[in-house]
Amino acid sequence: MNFEASRSKAIEKLNNFIEKNLSEYSKLRNFDFGPKNRSNISCLSPYVTHGIINENEIIKKSLSKFPFSKIEKFIQEVLWRIYWKGWLELRPNVWTDYLIELNKIREEFKNNQNYLNAIKGKTNVECFNAWVNELRENNYLHNHARMWFASIWIFTLELPWQLGAELFMKHLYDGDAASNTLGWRWVAGVQTQGKHYLASEWNIKKFSNNRFSKIKLNENAPPKVSEKTYSIIKQDFNNPQNIEGKNLLIFENNLSFEITDFQNNKFKKVHLISNKNENRSINFDEKVVKFKSLLIRDQEQRLKNNSIDCEITDISEIKNIENSCALYPNVGENLDYLNLNNIKTDFLFRKLDQYSWQFCNKGFFNFKNYIPKIISTLS
Repeated sequence: MNFEASRSKAIEKLNNFIEKNLSEYSKLRNFDFGPKNRSNISCLSPYVTHGIINENEIIKKSLSKFPFSKIEKFIQEVLWRIYWKGWLELRPNVWTDYLIELNKIREEFKNNQNYLNAIKGKTNVECFNAWVNELRENNYLHNHARMWFASIWIFTLELPWQLGAELFMKHLYDGDAASNTLGWRWVAGVQTQGKHYLASEWNIKKFSNNRFSKIKLNENAPPKVSEKTYSIIKQDFNNPQNIEGKNLLIFENNLSFEITDFQNNKFKKVHLISNKNENRSINFDEKVVKFKSLLIRDQEQRLKNNSIDCEITDISEIKNIENSCALYPNVGENLDYLNLNNIKTDFLFRKLDQYSWQFCNKGFFNFKNYIPKIISTLS
């Protein structure tokens, strides 16, 4: 597993996957062959999360090689993150409540031996221990392994899903507030009330190519229950009319200005915003901090190569930047910082998000019906 922190390496990885492995993706995508064999999946999510490459170019390049019917499942997976983001944008209190719950539970479990054993990979479930080590070592897990991991954490080890979601956010290169929080809620059974995901011995053995033994799980646990329900909050995702000559703020989710909808606008200066652990509710692993820092520096170099005035700016300095607008940072810790410190700036939304998020009011199966429409807007 090797995630080099540059746009050129991300594009290279994308091109290789499309040429060599995309045609077999639908058939092989659910198999976790281990960290030394990831040829059956794209491993692009750490780059997509940071906007190093975006969904537009992944889908366009893929469709230039194969018809939609051949790679429909891959395109659905690419758009899953947009769905999760849109769902959370319409219900931002889910994220706020998660952080409140996490703060409380974190204190309650700080000396809990079952929890401490789990985060160290010292449980009596062999595959789970292997995934803990893989997560810490590679800062990545196969999507199927993430589901198994979360299910074992919640239903076999009987630990709060909030702490598991925190562990993922600490260590995953592709962690984001929406897909991580909502994915854990879904496994637990509180995202879609009463519908949970239970890992099973046969499923793990089959899709891990029989790499594990000693898989004794609770395969009959009921879903977790939450009395909280979240209504859609009407949001304004329209862009401001006049942005020429303003200072532009770019957060860690949009680190390729040259492929954004705003690349042709003339900004006074581009500020690449760095957010350190001391400002966050969830502190990142050192390797994740370094990965983000290198991606920001890679974007800085590309901007300078294109003669765009830019600098890396700590998030605490935003208050000193006048006449600014920002590529929208999405619900999460960067937006939290702006809100908590009453920092006002105009947000710029991607056309893809503006169009797609209207279909995120229900479940993904409803969203899936609109994917052909969404793709037609990319051109």
